[in-house]
Amino acid sequence: MSKYLSHLSIVGIGLTIGLSGTANALTITPTDDGNALANAILGEGITVSPGSISYTGASGASGFFDDGLAAGISIESGIILSSGQAINAEPPNEFDDASSNNNFAGDSDLTTLSGLNTFDAATLEFEFESKGGDLSLNFVFASEEYNEFVDNDSSDAFGFFLNGKNIALIPGTSTPVSIKTVNGGDPFGTDANNPEFFNNNDLSDGGPFFDIEYDGFTDVFTAQAVGLSAGTHTIKLAIADADDDALDSAVFIAANSFSNQEDPDSVKTPEPFSIISLLALGLFGSGSIFKRNIIRK
Repeated sequence: MSKYLSHLSIVGIGLTIGLSGTANALTITPTDDGNALANAILGEGITVSPGSISYTGASGASGFFDDGLAAGISIESGIILSSGQAINAEPPNEFDDASSNNNFAGDSDLTTLSGLNTFDAATLEFEFESKGGDLSLNFVFASEEYNEFVDNDSSDAFGFFLNGKNIALIPGTSTPVSIKTVNGGDPFGTDANNPEFFNNNDLSDGGPFFDIEYDGFTDVFTAQAVGLSAGTHTIKLAIADADDDALDSAVFIAANSFSNQEDPDSVKTPEPFSIISLLALGLFGSGSIFKRNIIRK
């Protein structure tokens, strides 16, 4: 009987932990290894040209992420590229203006795309061949510039440049994704743009609502290209501060999602918690939230 009660006690503790919401949280593992970053996102039908992978960015501006579903970004794992320090993405959202100045150069493609000078760029570039003529890549864009600066002339820039052309677009349009094109409006009465794709996490609006530092982020988008010709192509994944080096932005790219066809299994929609999953969370571990130093602007 005492052994049975002991097991019940453990289960009760597990259930309590599961219900408290502390079992898992977004975790970041920084790395500047371009080969590891590229290999993490490769999916079916893509072959990288040997020796072509190049990562450019400040130390700590990129890395791997895990437990994205628990955090609410609808991608479980993959890589992160940021205009600050990647680890700043970890919860909780304690600041409305988290920012790291990496004192790093910008990127010419992002400068052209945004029409603004860029700073603190993080880029991952490589050559590849695709078995098929179509390809796709799943991502979420997040930023500390939400919501106060959605109507500002300047906003951080990012893009996925396939053979020099940006394919990180709002679904069904030719519009690049940014805080100005996907948002819920701002505190000053600016109308929202494509709010159906936006997730608000701003402290000024009663947040945080999600386990991530950034004040807002998009739904999962799929960057696509159709009818690629045979042969070698280039892809550059890039993000940077624009106009100034304040307020971080980041792009989360799903693991194994860069493939020669859209793979719906690479993006998993969170399922409602069941009693079994709550017990599992409690019994088999709890995520810890790490404090990190934020360079305030």
